[in-house]
Amino acid sequence: MFNIADSHPLLHMVHVYMSIAILFTNYFLAQYDKFILSYFQASVLKSLSLTGTQYALLSGYSTGIVYALLALPVAFVADFTSARVWTLSIASLWWSLCVIFQGLAKDFADIYCARLGMGIGQAAVEALSVSLISDLVGWRNVFIGESVLYVGVYVGEAISGQIATSFSKTGTSWQVAMRAIGITGIVVSVLLRLVLREPTRASPIREQEHEEREFAESVENGPDRKESSLVLSSLTTTLSFLIRLRSFWPLVLSAGLRQLAGNVFGYYMPGYLSSVYDTVPDLLSRYGIIVGTVGSASVIAGGLLTSLLWHRTKLTPIYLTTIGGFLSSIFVLLMIFSKDVAAGDEQVGVKILYATMSAAYLTAETWLGCMSAMIALLLLPEYKTFGLAIWSSIQVLIYSSGPEIIGLAVRNLDPGSAEYTKIIKICLAVIIPVGYWGCGLGMLLSIPLVRKDLKDQTLLVPASPSRKIAIGALVSVLVVLVIILFVLSLVYSV
Repeated sequence: MFNIADSHPLLHMVHVYMSIAILFTNYFLAQYDKFILSYFQASVLKSLSLTGTQYALLSGYSTGIVYALLALPVAFVADFTSARVWTLSIASLWWSLCVIFQGLAKDFADIYCARLGMGIGQAAVEALSVSLISDLVGWRNVFIGESVLYVGVYVGEAISGQIATSFSKTGTSWQVAMRAIGITGIVVSVLLRLVLREPTRASPIREQEHEEREFAESVENGPDRKESSLVLSSLTTTLSFLIRLRSFWPLVLSAGLRQLAGNVFGYYMPGYLSSVYDTVPDLLSRYGIIVGTVGSASVIAGGLLTSLLWHRTKLTPIYLTTIGGFLSSIFVLLMIFSKDVAAGDEQVGVKILYATMSAAYLTAETWLGCMSAMIALLLLPEYKTFGLAIWSSIQVLIYSSGPEIIGLAVRNLDPGSAEYTKIIKICLAVIIPVGYWGCGLGMLLSIPLVRKDLKDQTLLVPASPSRKIAIGALVSVLVVLVIILFVLSLVYSV
């Protein structure tokens, strides 16, 4: 069989780089769509006559539940049909159209429906992108490749800040930005389909690779297996493996807390700082520059460090997440209280803000790419996209609670009032450090489990009843929490 990688290695390398670049651009657009509203928060609230609770609904479970639930079947179908590229291309086209509809919104109902549609399209973008990159590059470079993908998070925030600043200066509507990015997304979705090719599934890095494959085959090819139950068999195989993968559950809960802190930071920090430093010119522009440059450098550094240290320790992503979060929480608090630290002096306060914000991003953002790569390497190759979708969906359900909680805290308050800013300040000062520290402690507790999953052969042993009960209870508690917060947010948004 002709193999371009063997016959034309240079051409293959160029194609891999092009593929990662397009996946990065696509992921960047998805992040831009999420965060652009936070930079235009004041104008969005005013132009659509939204309340603080309605704004929280747009950035919380309204898209979060759809995102989390739809990611699972989309990712499973993409794995089952081996059509990850087609699935991602169609999804990108759909969410880009929904972004255009947001730019055409006239009231809360319009933008709410468009955000729901966007959530459907973006449901599995992260899982699909991580899965594709893990197969496009060799495992020694997968940490760097995934880190490059996650640069899209910071570039998305950075460009949002620049656009918000330029638009406010020229008096251009936020809706123009939404329509422009939607059109750009349509173009990228076409490039995705034209450039990318479905890569061969890479083998996992687990030392007991043959036992893992033996496990998968034993489940799929058991004596009771029938061709008509192939889908159910594949689904059972993946879920059974995740239950046996002991480190998966403490890691995903810890990552969910970390993402909760980051989600609250992304959606509310720009608006809060704009209120505190309302006379500082180009605040959001400089905010965006720090996010884009420092955040990007930090996540790439995390990938490089993990790749370099992988032969010494497989736990580098956990150490980076834990230590970085502990340190960053201190700098985040200094950011929030920067004007208070400066005794009300705005000029001194903004200098403290920029310095501590740079330090916060430098220490906190090393984890994202390398952690996702580690999870991808732990999963079954044939259904890693589905496993990654479960990983991201659980996190979405956890971190979407942040805007919902804040929305309930500021209900009936004028978004331009001092009381509103005060409540936001308290929420930021509590939720972000708690998320960072909760994640760090959870990661530390998961270290023995990660070591066992990497080296132990007991993944072939059925999960104990107590573990199944514990996982079931965990999922039940999460579902109940989601339902309660979602119902409350709906009640207070009308």
